[in-house]
Amino acid sequence: MPPVSKKSRKASLAERCPAVDSDLVDRFADALWMENGLGEHTLSAYRSDLYGLAVWLREQDGSSSLAAAGSGDLLGFLGTQYQRGRALRSSARLLSSLRRFYRYLVREGLRQDDPTANIDSPRMDRPLPHTLSEADVETLLAAPDVSQPIGLRDRAMLELLYACGLRVSELVTLTAERINLNQGVVRVLGKGSKERLVPIGDEAVGWVSRYLANGRAALLGTRHGDYLFVSRKATTMSRQAFWYRIRHYTVQTGIPGPLSPHTLRHAFATHLVNHGADLRVVQMLLGHSDLSTTQIYTHVARERLKQLHQDHHPRG
Repeated sequence: MPPVSKKSRKASLAERCPAVDSDLVDRFADALWMENGLGEHTLSAYRSDLYGLAVWLREQDGSSSLAAAGSGDLLGFLGTQYQRGRALRSSARLLSSLRRFYRYLVREGLRQDDPTANIDSPRMDRPLPHTLSEADVETLLAAPDVSQPIGLRDRAMLELLYACGLRVSELVTLTAERINLNQGVVRVLGKGSKERLVPIGDEAVGWVSRYLANGRAALLGTRHGDYLFVSRKATTMSRQAFWYRIRHYTVQTGIPGPLSPHTLRHAFATHLVNHGADLRVVQMLLGHSDLSTTQIYTHVARERLKQLHQDHHPRG
């Protein structure tokens, strides 16, 4: 018998979920979409988690529902999931979904207490993001052949990515009207359609200016395009295409480790923290909604300092 796909499992859970619980999950998902602008994949994950809990509760007690579940029920469900092989990180994400759902119920007056309030998240070591030294960044940025329109475009993209800490999706969908080279700022449309203003820096301003003057028009030819960075076919760059460009320059320069556009975002944040930037400022520049997400870069900086000490101190 062929294995059941994840999509089929989700559909099965939705079909088995009691109608009263399904309606409540729909209201919760609608609220998330309206308040936070969450994407379909994220909402689907929330639905799947809650459908799974609803089905499990009904299997334990034919009359039990999401709205009536207690802390003991949730602990039992989480324990069952772990016994079935669910990873710690996935279990933590599941508990996060349940927390958000029950806080929503309390806020809407659908129950008085939050059954997740005294449930601790599973402890785990958070993996440090792969980043680059400042010297490696300089090597990577200098790799494109800027005598050619494609190389000039790539240099401008790399410079802007590192100067602003953009997500690759934010970079490739950036329109020309959103960047102001005179003021040295870019208006970034991030996750949840949240807009932030990020300073660019003189070096990146210079390279983007050169690209606009000598590269973009050559790539567009007689065609018109709204996006700042365009392909050989005068269309917008895809995330995959830019990833392949970085991989090409990684091989060309011999920089070790797997590199991706996100690596330069990590380098941007790590180097800011290394040079004394306030975490709140880094959070704002990265577009993180939660400071705890940004705090990983203090650990990256600490690991870097430890490595420098070991490499250079006589008793390291």
